[in-house]
Amino acid sequence: MLIDTDVLIWLARGNENAKNILLNQNTKYISVITYMEMLQGMKNKLEMNAFLKFLKQYPFEILPLNEKIGEMASHLVKNHALSHNMQMADALIASTAMVYNQSLLSANYKHYHFIDDLNLMKFTV
Repeated sequence: MLIDTDVLIWLARGNENAKNILLNQNTKYISVITYMEMLQGMKNKLEMNAFLKFLKQYPFEILPLNEKIGEMASHLVKNHALSHNMQMADALIASTAMVYNQSLLSANYKHYHFIDDLNLMKFTV
């Protein structure tokens, strides 16, 4: 299961639903895009260190980008930017899930629901 950035934020804030879902998963993945979005959102070194420590509590494997993910994400943006406001980061995360054959857990249903080949799991707070 690939964890979207929003779910990782809920988990970091101590959301019980996020904890319960992730405790029942043997393998937990995040995209390198999610990792970078989280780092970018840190306000200072204290927050950054707390986030890096938090990541060690949950053994996430960070999935890298590759050429296939880039091609697929470009296709998603080309086909859905105008109709669904498809953003680059969301396209890369969705493509990562599809290339690595993982379901995507996200509370941002509207960001992904129109992607036919994506196994989207809706997270509710």
